[in-house]
Amino acid sequence: MSDREHQEVSREEYHYEDGSDPCLLDVMAVQLVEARPHLFQQENWLLDPNFYWRKTGRVDWAELQAFVDLQGPLWLNQNSSFNGLNDRIILAKANQLRSSLRLIHLDQLMIEVSCPGAAFGNPKRRVQGQFMHAGVHYFFWLTDPVYERRLLVQPNGIHKLGECCLTISLGEPFLRGLRLQTE
Repeated sequence: MSDREHQEVSREEYHYEDGSDPCLLDVMAVQLVEARPHLFQQENWLLDPNFYWRKTGRVDWAELQAFVDLQGPLWLNQNSSFNGLNDRIILAKANQLRSSLRLIHLDQLMIEVSCPGAAFGNPKRRVQGQFMHAGVHYFFWLTDPVYERRLLVQPNGIHKLGECCLTISLGEPFLRGLRLQTE
């Protein structure tokens, strides 16, 4: 996180010295100032903006499996948005959690490309992931901009992605709960 009001990390802060951006599965060294846990986001650390991030290696598929969270269902499965399923958490309950990040392994990920607001005059296409994890069905908006761009070139409909790992995170408060985000 940054020291700015909304704690976002700018491109100036997250690229390597050669100007390239980190990629999925990169292992990197990042200069940190201090831990900044906040409510349900206990993993937060303040980045030092005066240092470049440094790539130190890459993790392959087999090595990634050692980091997969093997615990049961995602946080709490009691609330859903209009277009989602088990994709919201009541803020008061989220504040009792000890972690806001999960890395999960899926045997099958289905992606739906659609225009969910078309009936209301919004033609913007969106991407959602559908999956089962620990016996629970989930339907989340995909928020990784790189993968969202890759998937938006697909026609509207459901597309099978197959086996994968997903990073799921609790986002900022949104109306009546927290959005769960996938990357």
